[in-house]
Amino acid sequence: MHRYSLCVSLYLFFLFLVTISHGTICSSHDLINQTCEKCANQSVILSYSLCSTALPVVPVSHSTNLEGLAIIAMELALENVTNTLATVEKLLGDESLDKYVMGCLTDCLELYSDAIWRIVDSVDVFLSGNYEVSRIWMSSVMEAASTCQQGFEEKGEVSPLTEENYNLFQLCGIALCIIHLSTPVTANAIPF
Repeated sequence: MHRYSLCVSLYLFFLFLVTISHGTICSSHDLINQTCEKCANQSVILSYSLCSTALPVVPVSHSTNLEGLAIIAMELALENVTNTLATVEKLLGDESLDKYVMGCLTDCLELYSDAIWRIVDSVDVFLSGNYEVSRIWMSSVMEAASTCQQGFEEKGEVSPLTEENYNLFQLCGIALCIIHLSTPVTANAIPF
């Protein structure tokens, strides 16, 4: 699991350096607040509070542009995924959990493992200017969080990953919104 974190961290550090060198820099506090406000106002599913507290956690958010914020949102989603994978692996070692919960955790492990590379690929295509493919891939990660959560709920089980799934869903939604806002020709509404 740690190899994922190290590899992804180095990859994203490099991407942040590239992003900072390519954009217009404006007041980060204003940019973050304006962006989070737009996203929350245009979508009933996004949390302004989570957006406005999550994005500033990454130090480079204080000196980046809208495209940089999109990458930051994707990085935060990636961090969530790698941390959740560690949690799932730990839970899978708990022999006191019933068979159904173990099956759900195994499904979530697969969903989150795929999500790592989907996010990394999404950052790559976003940086190459293919915003549509980036949105599609981030949407699939968002769906993975919902699918993981629903697996437990189908039989009335309490998911041990509720917070992680919610946060990933929100972070992907924030990334999708910012990607949409970054797209050179955008519509007035966010497509979710």
